[in-house]
Amino acid sequence: MKHVTDLTDARPDRPTIVAVGMFDGVHRGHQHLLKRLVESARAEGLIPTVLTFFPHPDKVLGRAQGRYYLTTPEQRAALLGALGVEVIVSHPFDDEVRQMRAAAFVDRLVEHLKLRELWVGQDFALGYKREGNVEFLRAQGAHKGSGVPVVDLVGNDKSGDIISSSTIRAALETGDVERAARWLGRPYAVEGTVIHGDGRGRTIGFATANLDVWDEQMLPANGVYAGWARVGGETFMAVANVGRRPTFDGQIVRLEAHLLDFDRPIYGERMVFEFVARLRDEQRFDGIDALVAQIRRDAEQGRALLSALPKPE
Repeated sequence: MKHVTDLTDARPDRPTIVAVGMFDGVHRGHQHLLKRLVESARAEGLIPTVLTFFPHPDKVLGRAQGRYYLTTPEQRAALLGALGVEVIVSHPFDDEVRQMRAAAFVDRLVEHLKLRELWVGQDFALGYKREGNVEFLRAQGAHKGSGVPVVDLVGNDKSGDIISSSTIRAALETGDVERAARWLGRPYAVEGTVIHGDGRGRTIGFATANLDVWDEQMLPANGVYAGWARVGGETFMAVANVGRRPTFDGQIVRLEAHLLDFDRPIYGERMVFEFVARLRDEQRFDGIDALVAQIRRDAEQGRALLSALPKPE
């Protein structure tokens, strides 16, 4: 897999099939399109390619604030690569791109990616004021010798709604990590370095790993969650608190994970936390004893829940 951060750096050695979009989260709708794209590319001897953007247009245009992304650019590229995409371009979204006419954008794809086919969903559009809709792109393709297959996106569960990054964000905002996982096709996960916290957890018998998550990646609604912690090539059952720690009058939202059956220092190591189930809301306790009793119940509930599931590889 080749991941570059500018379209001009892609330099494929043969023609490509390209999908253009944000692909934030690489959810089941994205997977549906890209698996078919990869199969078609391999059958035709072309390079399966994705052109995406960073930062997100919603951030640049002021439509989104704070924590918004479902994946970091690196996580997104890794997920795309795991689907068989061979070239991934995370091109900067700036004023030049925002104001570029759709025909000029297609010309750049032909020039820098040796575009042979452009794959899109039914509601896709690109270019200035989204003028490059499916009809427009098909006309461009006929003129420039490239095809524009249209692939239906997969619907979510039994509701018939289209899976989207927006619906996954909405699920996470309510703490519904199980619904988010169904739409993603995997547990929602965040990654970061384990950093020093206040040190209170160890003093009360429940040491926690404070995860320095990218400050633009979404965290589920404040609360306590059961999940899997991946660190040092191993996977452990864990219970995590997302929130401000109201018992101690905390102000900053943090993710603190208590790894079950685990006792070694991991400061400075990278850790991934995968959210499996929400156990309860975050709450303020009258004192340390009440807090410790609840943490013990959380750990027991998390262990029972996770023990009934296959341990992820």
